[in-house]
Amino acid sequence: MSDLVNKHCVPCEEDGFPALTPEQTKDMMGHVPEWKLSEDARQISRLFGFKDFAMAMKFANEVGKIAEEEWHHPELRVMWGSVEVILSTHSIRGLSENDFILAAKIDLLKN
Repeated sequence: MSDLVNKHCVPCEEDGFPALTPEQTKDMMGHVPEWKLSEDARQISRLFGFKDFAMAMKFANEVGKIAEEEWHHPELRVMWGSVEVILSTHSIRGLSENDFILAAKIDLLKN
């Protein structure tokens, strides 16, 4: 389990809060190995599989609860038997530690 699950997301604004560098992003990916980094390195995503739509919806709602607690909200795509979670810090147009904190906490739901 990643140490990130013990951290909390912090508010970030465009001014003075830069996106992670490629090197920092590469290091952070080691904490969430099942997530995929986009080609432009501005978002991470993971597809979670389920046996049916009801289980996918239950998971999406649990992700929503964590997102509200952390005040950092992912993009969710709910489909029959799967949920795709996409994380990015829109205010800085890239990735922040918040994205990886939320990813690590979401991973706990499926493990």
